[in-house]
Amino acid sequence: MPVLFIGHGSPMNGIEDNEFSTQWAAIAKDIPQPAAVLVVSAHWFTKGTHITAMDFPQTIHDFGGFPQELFDVAYPAPGNPALAAETAQLVHSTVVGLDHDWGLDHGAWTVVRHMYPEASIPVLQLSIDYTKDARYHYELAGELYQLRKKGVLILGSGNMVHNLRMISWPMMNGGGYDWALQINDKFKELILNNDHRPLMNYQSLGKEAMLAIPTPEHYLPLMYTLGLKQEKEPISLFNDKAIGGSLTMTSVRIG
Repeated sequence: MPVLFIGHGSPMNGIEDNEFSTQWAAIAKDIPQPAAVLVVSAHWFTKGTHITAMDFPQTIHDFGGFPQELFDVAYPAPGNPALAAETAQLVHSTVVGLDHDWGLDHGAWTVVRHMYPEASIPVLQLSIDYTKDARYHYELAGELYQLRKKGVLILGSGNMVHNLRMISWPMMNGGGYDWALQINDKFKELILNNDHRPLMNYQSLGKEAMLAIPTPEHYLPLMYTLGLKQEKEPISLFNDKAIGGSLTMTSVRIG
């Protein structure tokens, strides 16, 4: 299976047919149908690493201030406890806990419901250990490679540039601050050149990177996508657009 990093942006993308969600649906039609989807979402940030292991994960509405229509959405995809246990066994760098309480947060369902609207494909989530650095997550991702061979679509969901404190509402239809565009261009250059070391050590990329990543949770899902890339695999970008001044929707496809 290919591997994706999705810039998920606003929860409203979950119910809108817009330029971003349309592309998510198009990608799903262009790749093989997966046996399951494993999402690494910016919105499940935990101590230690956990994977959802219930038969039917709940739809989590982890946001506020949006229309009732968004809160009414349920995405009733099944889970896969056996796959969760198998995934936990693949990881040797840490103990992966089997979680029965979380579900699918908006970093997962707002994207996947456009890709697989029938909700018939099992969807699992893998949490992000907030005590670990980017290199750790990149290397952990490599331990999941066997899942690709088994037809599992691994999807990182976040945003490369994500600074909500600096959002410009007049720019929400498109546009980025100079620093946001500059660092996003740098990220893209490194990704397309397969130069992952600076991306793991993003703190060394200057003040623009610190503005883009004031907290790491939306950036770290990218490490899982890049950490699964094999030598000579094709890589491409899509939804490459800045919105709100300080947010980029730039997304990555590997394979």
